[in-house]
Amino acid sequence: MGVLNITPDSFYDGGRYKEEKAVLDQVDKMCTQGATFIDIGAYSSRPGAAEVSEAEEQKRLYPILQAILKRFPDALLSIDTFRSGIAKAAVEIGAAMINDISAGQLDPEMIPTVGKLGVPYVMMHMRSTPKDMQEHTHYDHFLQEILSYFSQKIDSAKKHQITDIIIDPGYGFAKTTQQNFELLRESQLLNTFGVPVLTGLSRKSMIYKTLNATAEEALNGTTALHMQALLNGSSLLRVHDVAAAKECILLYEALQKA
Repeated sequence: MGVLNITPDSFYDGGRYKEEKAVLDQVDKMCTQGATFIDIGAYSSRPGAAEVSEAEEQKRLYPILQAILKRFPDALLSIDTFRSGIAKAAVEIGAAMINDISAGQLDPEMIPTVGKLGVPYVMMHMRSTPKDMQEHTHYDHFLQEILSYFSQKIDSAKKHQITDIIIDPGYGFAKTTQQNFELLRESQLLNTFGVPVLTGLSRKSMIYKTLNATAEEALNGTTALHMQALLNGSSLLRVHDVAAAKECILLYEALQKA
């Protein structure tokens, strides 16, 4: 899953894709390099990110979504949003999947809406909102609470006739660096739900802070952790660097066949 942030303030690529040509060139590049999905976000979810109105999210997203589908009509586009109204309109335009960082917590109409739309739904673990989530990193029983969260969310999704469910443990969302590594180490536990697991580790602070580096210098570390995620059963990698992730997947598949 290739990441396309059409935001001015995303932690790594914010502001890079403001013009339509830059967006289309990046989509072309990611598809050529082997991306199965393109995940489009118009609301930055980095820690401390400012709130964005629904009108502003629409203004950023809809024209870009239409332009991509006009140029690449067969592209499978995922929409990174927690708002049911945005999700509904995006699917009506032609999006194929909804990626919700809040798993319905920030909009109670999201899960019922996705059920009616009949599209795959990515539900992520997070507490509170991106603006203050890093103030909510205390857990009495860290892994158990995450597993309980997904058990409840999956049950709710199924009750609303969502049949294609993907879970994302939410690395970096209401979690410390140590908790992120613990979660990755034990991420095979997520396989107990019998649904695909999406891993979003690409260039995150857990990598570059551990390496005393920057997000721009975190590709090698990202690839190293991607292999661990795949070995633990992850089905999808959400990435900024499609070519490197594709190589990692090909090597993982060769390893499994050996």
